[in-house]
Amino acid sequence: MQLSGVADAELRSSLKELKRLCETLGFEVVGEVTQKRKSLGAATLLGEGKLVELAAWTGGTGVAPKGPPGKKEDETESLDLPAPPAPTGEPRATVIVIDHELSPRQLRNIEGATSSAEVLDRTGVIIEIFHRHASSRPARLQVEIARLTYVAPRLRATGGGGDRQRGGIGLRGAGESSLELDRRKIRDRISGLKAELAAIEDESKTRRARRQEALRVALVGYTNAGKSSLMRALTGSHVLVDDKLFATLDTTVRALWPESRPRILISDTVGFIKKLPHDLVASFRSTLDEALEASLLLQIVDAADPVFHAQMQVTREVLEGIGAGDVPWILVLNKIDKVAQTEREELLKEFPAALLISAKDPADVQRVRDAIIGAFEANMTEVDLVVPYDTGSAIGEVHKVHVVSESYEEDGVHYRVRAPESAIERIRAMLR
Repeated sequence: MQLSGVADAELRSSLKELKRLCETLGFEVVGEVTQKRKSLGAATLLGEGKLVELAAWTGGTGVAPKGPPGKKEDETESLDLPAPPAPTGEPRATVIVIDHELSPRQLRNIEGATSSAEVLDRTGVIIEIFHRHASSRPARLQVEIARLTYVAPRLRATGGGGDRQRGGIGLRGAGESSLELDRRKIRDRISGLKAELAAIEDESKTRRARRQEALRVALVGYTNAGKSSLMRALTGSHVLVDDKLFATLDTTVRALWPESRPRILISDTVGFIKKLPHDLVASFRSTLDEALEASLLLQIVDAADPVFHAQMQVTREVLEGIGAGDVPWILVLNKIDKVAQTEREELLKEFPAALLISAKDPADVQRVRDAIIGAFEANMTEVDLVVPYDTGSAIGEVHKVHVVSESYEEDGVHYRVRAPESAIERIRAMLR
């Protein structure tokens, strides 16, 4: 659906992204239907003619069902109308994916007009991808909360069961329909999941508190920008690298390798995407907290994507939305090996402070590593410390930071160190 003010290039980019989302779910895209409108249709999103065109792919009637007077909002009734002919030589579609968020009413009407083909809106597709890719317990809980929140208003009454009358302790009593009961079960389930997630997040906060003194870098950016590839190159870890949207949903934390002094931790975060469902942003707050609590952000951008400017804007908006807009950051324009030389020169003019790299090039990865260390060293202090020989714990702490020089004298070990002020104060406290 191309609304007023949406350029043709923006529409093509959005549809291309939607196609990739569908392919991530294993769907094969057999066709597309687009329409220019001033506003979205309240009942079916599309106009009547386009709805018939859409239905031709599924064998539907192209006419939204209408219930008889008095029928409840959550119930629908099909009309026995002839189906329009399918596009010549094309296979029938069994799933329809809409590049907008649909209201429950719009979803039901489109399903009815397309012979009950499965209808997913953009939000539903993203939630399903998250549901399939989540691996850790916190991620699975977060996704399930978002999924149930999405599903609850889209439940409808089913035939054959009628209204169930329930009563007793803990129930609302007589008069509760099966639909109302199902929705209440979902609300109770969400409450239980949130309680379980809160307990896990308390443990995560404790782990993050233990890492508080460490220098932390968070990789942020649009989905499939190459964050996990760069993470793997910077840390020497076996982080999943896959050419799919939302391949990474769980926060991964690894030390920069070869290990620096002081130690620097790198965290990979879930990728951003335009029109990211609000419930998923809220649910994944814990993984985004890695960005909020980081000392430095690396904003990774796919420089080969024609709409990377818009993707950069989405990333910055999400970061500002979680309160991480003021965290120092370095712009990394990745996949530069796919960009023509003339375009590279333009990028350098537009983003003179950016790093133009390919995560596959070891020399480029080294430049990123040097930039990270350089950013931290710019805020470090160089001081002299004398550590008595009988304070072994302090000597161990000194060797966690960058030791410029050391010498062994009668009164102890004389160190010249370069470290953050907080680390220096911690060592001095141990010497008092």
